[in-house]
Amino acid sequence: MENYKKEFIDFMVESQVLKFGEFTLKSGRKAPFFMNAGAYVTGSQLRKLGEYYAKTIHDHFGLDFDVLFGPAYKGIPLSVATTMAISELFGKDVRYCSNRKEEKDHGDTGILLGSKLKDGDRVVMIEDVTTSGKSVEETYPIIKAQADVEVKGLVVSLNRMERGKGTKSALDEIQETYGFPATAIVTMAEVMEYLYQRECNGSILIDDTVKRAIDDYYAQYGAQ
Repeated sequence: MENYKKEFIDFMVESQVLKFGEFTLKSGRKAPFFMNAGAYVTGSQLRKLGEYYAKTIHDHFGLDFDVLFGPAYKGIPLSVATTMAISELFGKDVRYCSNRKEEKDHGDTGILLGSKLKDGDRVVMIEDVTTSGKSVEETYPIIKAQADVEVKGLVVSLNRMERGKGTKSALDEIQETYGFPATAIVTMAEVMEYLYQRECNGSILIDDTVKRAIDDYYAQYGAQ
């Protein structure tokens, strides 16, 4: 596993973004782990997060694109932090764009925040995590309705590796449905591999009991 992935897993744990225990998800599923990107709240955390996203985008999609689109709401700070990191790390200026939940009819009107989309723009989408692909289902039509753009791909921080609407993972379903690649900084399999029986801040986050709970969860909800 690449070093930056190990560093990112440590970063999620230290930032209390990735937790293990018993959690009820929006879907109603009872999960033994939970990832909440809303826990990144400081300037230093957002700076580091943007750098991890920037490196992943560079490695998977290159820098030959124009706009980084982050769906509201969590995608807004992600897109801002990552455009700054791309500029800082790679000397490339890309524009950020996000959508509003409700269209604004005065002042800075429209459904979009940040840059407007133009015909010919190449767009990379950025999210925290996707379980069902619902946010892409909601925002992809918005992007395509604004201009004749090419969506080059989607990047999320964690691939939960569980079923979306069918038997495949949400990221695989997105690729099949929309025809663009979708990737993650790390997968849950990599998280398990790295943290199993490994001490973090004086405790072992994934011991045999937690691993068994995660294995049972994936036996029920894991993607094929």
